[in-house]
Amino acid sequence: MSSTPRRFSDEHAEGTPNLSRIAYERFKEALFERRLQPGAFMSQAELVEIIGSPLGPLREALQVLQAEGLVTIRARAGIEIAKPDLALVRNSYQLRLFLETPAIRHFAEAAPRDRIEAMIAQHREVITWVEGADLDRNLARRIEDVDLSLHLGAIDALDNPLLRKAFLQTQDYIRLIRLDHHYAYSATKVRRTIAEHLEILEACRARDPDAAEAALRTHLTQSIQRAMGL
Repeated sequence: MSSTPRRFSDEHAEGTPNLSRIAYERFKEALFERRLQPGAFMSQAELVEIIGSPLGPLREALQVLQAEGLVTIRARAGIEIAKPDLALVRNSYQLRLFLETPAIRHFAEAAPRDRIEAMIAQHREVITWVEGADLDRNLARRIEDVDLSLHLGAIDALDNPLLRKAFLQTQDYIRLIRLDHHYAYSATKVRRTIAEHLEILEACRARDPDAAEAALRTHLTQSIQRAMGL
């Protein structure tokens, strides 16, 4: 008999917080803050201590995390944190292309001009943030938000929650790849990323979906290479 992957319910009696969802979010926070290491084996007791969630909700969260490919639950061996391999790198890149190519073409054709102009201005501002600055965690998060605003903005313009969910899951894979390759922000990397984004946005402003797609493909290729430390 086939089993259905676990999902978190959106409805909770009397506003009770979804403890499994909290455990899930805390696990990902610990992973991407490097308190959990790719490829490591952890016991459930160790995870309870690290993320501060009760065992029951943690077990439910682990089922979801396993379905998403971030952990493998191994009987009598513990919880194996996913470690990206070349297949994950290749698959993540291909999935981003499939998701983002139609999205950026639509964005180039239909996005409000004032929104495009605002995004261009915001990206140009990022360049001033990194000049002579200490790229600490807070600044890195601000840069990540701007980076995500273009990609997720294009996806959201399609108004398809299933595409949005798939995109965000792919983002987790990219963050995992960066984590495993000890990726760190630098002024040089930020300037390169912003320059690639601005090329995409300039094509969108010109209402040129072919140029926007070409710039996106170049950016995604460069982005996955940077994530791998190349």
